[in-house]
Parts: sequence; structure tokens; C-alpha cells
Amino acid sequence: MKNKNQNTRINDNGLLAASKSILNKVYFLLLKLLLFKNRGIELFKPFQGLARMSKLFLLAVCICWSVTVDAQTSALRKSGNKPSVTILNIDTKGLGMDPAQMGNMVRLELEKLDTFEVMDRYDVAYVVEKNKLNIGNCFGKICLVEIGSTINSDKMFTGSVELIGETVVATFRLIDVKTSAIEKTQVNEYLNLPKEIQSMVKISINQMFGNQVDKTLLSYVSKKNNFESSTNNPLKSSINLSGPRSGFTYFTGEAGNILQAPKSEGGYGSYPVMFQFGYQFEVQYLNEGNYQALFEFLPTISGFNQNVFIPSVTVMNGFRNNKYGWEIAFGPTFGLINKADGYYDNERNWHLQSEWTDSNEVNPYPIEKRLDSRGDYELQAGFIVAAGKTFKSGKLNIPVNVYVVPNKDGIRMGASFGFNAKRR
Repeated sequence: MKNKNQNTRINDNGLLAASKSILNKVYFLLLKLLLFKNRGIELFKPFQGLARMSKLFLLAVCICWSVTVDAQTSALRKSGNKPSVTILNIDTKGLGMDPAQMGNMVRLELEKLDTFEVMDRYDVAYVVEKNKLNIGNCFGKICLVEIGSTINSDKMFTGSVELIGETVVATFRLIDVKTSAIEKTQVNEYLNLPKEIQSMVKISINQMFGNQVDKTLLSYVSKKNNFESSTNNPLKSSINLSGPRSGFTYFTGEAGNILQAPKSEGGYGSYPVMFQFGYQFEVQYLNEGNYQALFEFLPTISGFNQNVFIPSVTVMNGFRNNKYGWEIAFGPTFGLINKADGYYDNERNWHLQSEWTDSNEVNPYPIEKRLDSRGDYELQAGFIVAAGKTFKSGKLNIPVNVYVVPNKDGIRMGASFGFNAKRR
């Protein structure tokens, strides 16, 4: 890839070549006119005045040509203000890439900085072949300084990217050819993520020259215990993050009043706050952005601390931000609760349907079904909306959530927390 200064040189060289071509044609024309004048041919006497004029024109053209050349030279000097840098090869081990490919990748990232006049890879190949240089194993300072002096480069860039155990170590050095000194050195350690090698090179190059880097990307490719994503889990379409959950739930409205009522009135004689315990089966679907889709299946038992047994099952879909750990999910929830048929009298007292004993008169009160500890278990459905945040502690995930389940008998709300670790 050619940088901006190289394109400027090409344009300047083209203008210079065009100017020379025009001047050559003018010279040939004037020479012919002068030749006819010296022979004294009467036929061309009228052109003698033109020949004298041509001398003046030639002088003017020469002056213009000198100015043009000076302008072109000045423009070329201006395009060479940036120091030149040459990248031959970057040593590689265990990555499935050869040194030439890695060198091209580094060259691309250096060109993006727009700090140096980066020598084009085709120019490098031409100079190497012309001078019959051996660059196959030229990664050290002494060898690079010698080659840099030969090809007249201000700087030489070298380094290595290699897999050591489960860590990719990227080491880069910038060498000044004139002083043979190493100006800059950058060493980074990354996770073994073959698809993110270019991102690693980009991060190292930018850090080497003091430029800002994407902190999220840096975290993904360098931290083992970062939130799961497609970046740090390549070739994985889903991640299992199942684990136990516990918390509490709070009943409001009529449901809360019934829970506090004595059992003789169909209540439970308990508090409207109940502890919960369950196990959440969670599958996390990865994507290429900052969010991932979630599928959660959560069976729980509520009220066991108050001798109440309320089983429920919740199915949720949602998404989680893999940068900060915030999440939201929603879906249906199903529970088994005691319900009975009964009626309210004029004083709003609740009675079971079987309590109407007057056989001579039909029960005038409407029969309805409600929560009652004396009734039978029935399935009740609802809709749950949950939100929360997952905290990281090494490989351990600690999700903390709050939720709400609206219902005509009262809103149920609560909070839960748990822990899990990645399983594939």
C-alpha cells in the first residue's frame, strides 16, 4: 500500500516528465527554424524574423523550465519531511503465519499511524533483489543497521510474535540506522486467539507510539477472566453459565394480605417476604458486537423458611453487555399455588363455597377463585421482567438480579444472586 507522500511523488514525477516532453518538442521546432535561416533560402526569409523571435521564446521557455524543475524539486523535498522506516520480516513461531506475512501486517499498521514514510513492500523486494541482500534471518540490530545503511533508510522496524505456552508474546523494536540505537521497544502478552492476531499487532503498535487503544478490545484479547464474548471464545457458538440461585420474593396487594391472614381464613399465617432457592440453567449465545443473547431456565422453590411450598419455573430470553456485565431478560413464569372457590360477603369476608349451608336459598354472592391455603394446587402463569449485573472474580461469575411479576392480585417483586463458571 502506498502512502500519501508516495502518491505525491508519483504525481510530481509525472508532471516533470510531461514538462520535459513538451520542451523537447519545442527545441526540435526551433532547431529546424534556425537551420532554414542559416542556409539563406530566400523562400524562408519571412521566417528570419520568426527565428529571432524564437530565440527570445527559447530563453523564456528555459526560464520557465528552470522554475518548473525547482518547484518539482521543492515539492519532492517537502514530501520527504517524515523519517523513512523499513520493515523486512517479523519473526513468528507457532501462529501458522510466516515472517513475510507478519511483516506485511505490521507495515499496514505503521502506515495507518501516518508518522513515518513507510517503504512499500514491493520497493523493499526490489531493493533487496537489486542489492542481493539476504534478509531471511535478519531480525537483529547489527544485520538491520547494515541493510538500513545500504538502502538509505532512516529507521528499521523489527520484532517477533510467538506463541509461548498459551500466551502470544508480541515484541517490537524501532532502530535508528544512523546511531544504531534502539529507540523504542514494546512487549505485550495476549491470549491465544489466532483470529485476533491483527488486533494484537494494532494494539502493540499504537501503544508503542503513545496512541490510544480500544480498552474493551485490549481487555478481550489479554485478560483471561473477562466477560465471555466471541473474541475470547473463538469457534464457540454458545457458553454454558449455569449455577445455583437464591434470594427473596415480596408479595404486595391482595396476595400479600392473604399470606398474612390466619389459616382458618384461607391465609398462610406468614410474612409476605419469602426466601427462594433454585438453579438457573443459562446458555449464552455469542455475537460479534458488545452484546450476547441469553436463554435462561430457572426452577425455584419459595416459602420453605415459613413452612410454605410454592414451586415455580421461569423461562427467559434476554441479552447481556459483555463490556460491563449489565443484562436484562424477560419471559413467562409458571407456579403451583393453592386456590379455592369461594365468595365475599357484604362485609368483604372470604368464605369457601362449601360454607354456604342454607339449602332453602341460593347463594346470592358471586363465586370466584382466589389464593387459599385450603384449596388445591393449580397452575398459575405470569410474565417476569428481570435486570441485573454480573460481577467477575477470577473465573467466577456472580450475577445479581432484581425482578418484577405484575398480577391482578398484586405485584410480586424480588432479588436474587448466584454464582457460576464457564462450561463449554
